[in-house]
Amino acid sequence: MERHPVYGLSAAERGWVPALRYALRRQRVLRLVTELPHGRVLEVGCGAGALLADLAGLGFACEALETSETACELAVYLNQDRPDVRIHREPREDWAERFDMLLALEVLEHIEDDASALRLWRSWIRPDGRLLLSVPARKALWSASDVWVGHFRRYGRDGLLRLLANAGFVVEHDECYGYPLSNFTEWARRRLHGRSLRVASRAGRTVDLAVNTARSGTQRNIETRLYPLQASWPGVKLFQACCWLQDRFLERELGTGYLVMARRPR
Repeated sequence: MERHPVYGLSAAERGWVPALRYALRRQRVLRLVTELPHGRVLEVGCGAGALLADLAGLGFACEALETSETACELAVYLNQDRPDVRIHREPREDWAERFDMLLALEVLEHIEDDASALRLWRSWIRPDGRLLLSVPARKALWSASDVWVGHFRRYGRDGLLRLLANAGFVVEHDECYGYPLSNFTEWARRRLHGRSLRVASRAGRTVDLAVNTARSGTQRNIETRLYPLQASWPGVKLFQACCWLQDRFLERELGTGYLVMARRPR
């Protein structure tokens, strides 16, 4: 396990490294949460749990809900130096109005009844607490990659904001992140996953949404091979340049993901 000064934690020995789209989102998330007072945080669907370590390092009291056994084991491994980070396989009965902030990053699109999920998450947030949500952006970008990783949908900005309002949230900030680097990585993933779906179809196999959802946050086979280049000096400088560009196009409909900060009013 290693901590990179730009990308954060990685565990190549366990087959997980920060993918570029994750790293772009991480940069924006950490920028937003550093402006908030420290408190209790719950991350729903924490995947490998690397962001939990970042948040705990900033002073937040962190818990997570992760239903995938593989992801849960990886999250425990990445947070082995932070025994105060608690990771649960199931929700607890004492979570009502418990958390100052709830994060659900690339989770909602995997849930068929997204409106019910938002209402449940709202019940776990204290009045005036925040929800930090990210989802894949722009319905027109739907592709074989969405099918492969178990998405039920991509979102339009207006529809997402209405969904949050109907669930009882007040949106304080929204942005479209990722441009231009994630546009390239999603193009590459579309080609890879499209080929995988064609192979599965010829073999008579169907895509299991539940299985693909469970592994979507931890499967980094290609990224692990490319990570030494990503973490090199030229790779870091290129990534930092892409972050600089990302920050200047957040209000445009050009990126591949939406990141929203919403408040549960009193």
